[in-house]
Amino acid sequence: MSGAAARVVVVDDQRVVREGLVSLLSLLPDVAVVGTAADGDEAVDVVARERPDVVLMDLRMPRCDGVEATRRVLEAAPDTRVVVLTTYADDVSVFSALQAGARGYLTKDSGAEEIARAIAAVHAGEALLDPSVQRRLLDAMASHGDTAAPPQVPAGNPDGLTSRETDVLLLVAEGLDNREIATRLFISEATVKSHINSIFSKTQVRDRAQAVAYAYRLGLVR
Repeated sequence: MSGAAARVVVVDDQRVVREGLVSLLSLLPDVAVVGTAADGDEAVDVVARERPDVVLMDLRMPRCDGVEATRRVLEAAPDTRVVVLTTYADDVSVFSALQAGARGYLTKDSGAEEIARAIAAVHAGEALLDPSVQRRLLDAMASHGDTAAPPQVPAGNPDGLTSRETDVLLLVAEGLDNREIATRLFISEATVKSHINSIFSKTQVRDRAQAVAYAYRLGLVR
């Protein structure tokens, strides 16, 4: 990340997990923990007070769970980004969190580098899903598609995407990050980011998760 450190709130009902995350995040140069919360209700209050850039949100919590807390946080602070950090990666949890507005989804076996990358991505206005979560998302879409009519692939590239933009979109759908896409296509990361911004604009999606859904819906990914 560049510029000011991302201001982060950590939400988890287990004290040992909260304190462990705070200790881990304190070692990252571009992150400043500005608050913690033990449940969704407390998270909403802390976010309203601190206005953080990013919330690391657990899902299974008493009183108000992480999905409902995500909805309420984003209603109160639309500029805040939510990254789910949870033990659970089942379809219901993933879809519920993304529908609530989460921009990142990690499991608790993620390492410090992965958490830092997710914070950086959502702070920059992007999205980041754990690769296993992205695979589940695609598998669920494929399963749903088995009972419906096969997707219709439009002639040529959809929505005016260039051939290179379509290449980038397919690699996003595979779960590659910007650096990996740049390596695969022998272009710079800045060029990848430019292509992704163009893809988002042309297809009217807001993040990588929606781009994956878009790619599958049009039959670009099977």
